[in-house]
Amino acid sequence: MPPFGPALLILLYFSSFATSCTEQERSSLLQFITGLSYDGGLSSSWENTVDCCRWEGITCSSDMAVTDVLLASRRLQGQISASLGNLTGLRRLNLSHNFLSGSLPLELMSSGSIVVLDVSFNQLNGDLQELHSSVLVQSLQVLNISSNMFTGQFPSTTWEVMKSLVVLNISNNSFTGQIPTEICFSAPSFAVLELSYNQFSGSIPPELGNCSMLTSLKAGHNNISGTLPDELFNISSLEHLSLHDNQLEGSLSGINKLTDLVTLDLGGNCLRGKIPDTIGKLKRLEVLRLNHNSLSGELPSTLSNCTNLITIDLRSNNFNGELTKVNFSNLPGLKYLDLFVNNFNGSIPESIYSCTNLTALRLASNMFHGQLSERIGNLKSLSFLSLFNNSLTNITSTLQVLSSCRNLTALLIGKNFLHEDMPQDDSIRGFENLRLLVINDCSLSGKMPLWVSKLTNLELLALHDNQLTGPIPGWISTLKFLFHLDISNNSFSGEIPTEITKMPMLIKDIISPNAFDLLVYVNEAHQYRMLRSFRKALELGVNNFTGVIPKEIGQLKALLLLNLTSNKLTGPIPQSISRLANLEELDLSGNHLTGAIPRELGDLHFLSQFNVSNNDLEGPVPINGQLSTFPSSSFGGNPKLCGPVLARQCGSAEEKLSMEKTDKNVEKIIFVVAFSTFLGVGVLYDQIVLSRYFG
Repeated sequence: MPPFGPALLILLYFSSFATSCTEQERSSLLQFITGLSYDGGLSSSWENTVDCCRWEGITCSSDMAVTDVLLASRRLQGQISASLGNLTGLRRLNLSHNFLSGSLPLELMSSGSIVVLDVSFNQLNGDLQELHSSVLVQSLQVLNISSNMFTGQFPSTTWEVMKSLVVLNISNNSFTGQIPTEICFSAPSFAVLELSYNQFSGSIPPELGNCSMLTSLKAGHNNISGTLPDELFNISSLEHLSLHDNQLEGSLSGINKLTDLVTLDLGGNCLRGKIPDTIGKLKRLEVLRLNHNSLSGELPSTLSNCTNLITIDLRSNNFNGELTKVNFSNLPGLKYLDLFVNNFNGSIPESIYSCTNLTALRLASNMFHGQLSERIGNLKSLSFLSLFNNSLTNITSTLQVLSSCRNLTALLIGKNFLHEDMPQDDSIRGFENLRLLVINDCSLSGKMPLWVSKLTNLELLALHDNQLTGPIPGWISTLKFLFHLDISNNSFSGEIPTEITKMPMLIKDIISPNAFDLLVYVNEAHQYRMLRSFRKALELGVNNFTGVIPKEIGQLKALLLLNLTSNKLTGPIPQSISRLANLEELDLSGNHLTGAIPRELGDLHFLSQFNVSNNDLEGPVPINGQLSTFPSSSFGGNPKLCGPVLARQCGSAEEKLSMEKTDKNVEKIIFVVAFSTFLGVGVLYDQIVLSRYFG
């Protein structure tokens, strides 16, 4: 053996302990895992080796101490054991995104070693336990308890003893009281405070100005009121200020002092006045959200000095004047511009078309007029465009120039182009990626345009409230992704084609996964980000359709809404409609439908709105299943209908004769059943006889 052999063996022997945890640490970890009601398979994994430094989710230092317990997204259930507080070398504890419940052990909050404690996205509850003022928490720098079910006020002494805290995230809980400020005095390096989605109330305390190192303050979705204190504007280090959806009042004066701001989100408050000219001093600003306030006046030209802007959201305010004062060509990084519901007027400024990175542009519900410039074709990245409810003209030119925007997926241009003709020719091309097309409330004349048949990715088509005529073209079924068709309030005519009953997306229950770059507003109560949020629907009401409702309508198994009101349809209500098991709304009112109401419609268990009023229906109103839940107004205007819901007895001579026949049939059935039982005839025959009379 070489002379260094024994020494090497000794070295290898002792080095084998370098990756082994202590018995106390092993015991503490096992105590934690055995206390869980579901451990995600960790216990079986950990039992394979004695050395806990080799356990899944555990990291040790070179001196055998457990430093990291990283068990996020393991589907863990149960309570967090206080035994983890015995890991004296633990630096990082991450149990986020599990299903842990109960309280947060005080031993973890007061640990002398933990630097990062993350238990976010669990089901922890109750009030936070208060740390005694004699305890000094010197190590903890990051505390994330967001997205749990904690209640009560955040203990003041807990703030005071956390001398090293840098990041505190308690958002998305149910904490109450005023915004605590003690941390501003006790932790000199405190930088991030996230309080959003709680129940904090009162005003923003001026003492927050003492958090001189604060870079991020987020307290959106609370009940905070009052004005923005001057002391807040003294925090020159602030980069992210988000106080959206509160009850803040006052103006934006003083905001220019926060020259390091990257994000300013004060949407959903009660702010008034103008955007100050000094906004241009915020050279680093990337996100500006002032939506849903009562701000007014013209946009300052200095806004174009904020050359790093990516998002501008000023929707639902009282801004006015022309946009031409703002030179948008100075904002090359702009991706989202939302000015929905204001009072801007004049023409759409040409400088917007220099923002070649623009992805979403909404200028809806303003007073813009004139024609759309062909320069909009420069916006090659544009995916979402809403110009709804302005005074734009020349729909043919508009569609021609927009066809150059090859990435468009959502186009909303309704309430413009009044009394123009719907373009019919082949000059409308492009739109290969269009998934949503809305051209409503324009009083357009003409027929369903053939160029729509080329929109092979179209999922939602809304042409309602126009003056379009002619039949529904047979090619409608070739749009294999179309699941929402609204052509109501027009003058379409002819029979409902059977092709409409072959629309693939209404036959199969397939959900579109696509999302929009901005919310699509149907009304204030209905705002959609996902296409799948729209119901699978056929809105064909208030037209001049004739003939019968095709019985093939029963093939549309995924249909949720069928509206055929106020047409000239005749014949019976097809029994096949009862096969639309997912149907939520059925409106057949205002037609000339005859015959009885199929009692099978009562089996539509999701039906919440039903109307067959003002037809020529007759016989008893079925009161089985879901049909028993609707008021008399759902059946009114049918003189030949009867039944309790209409307070009209089924008492005519014909109905009495029908009842007498039913009684005789019942007597025959009783006799047949009794006689067949006596003769030993199978039950199947009895069922056939019964079903013949009772369906």
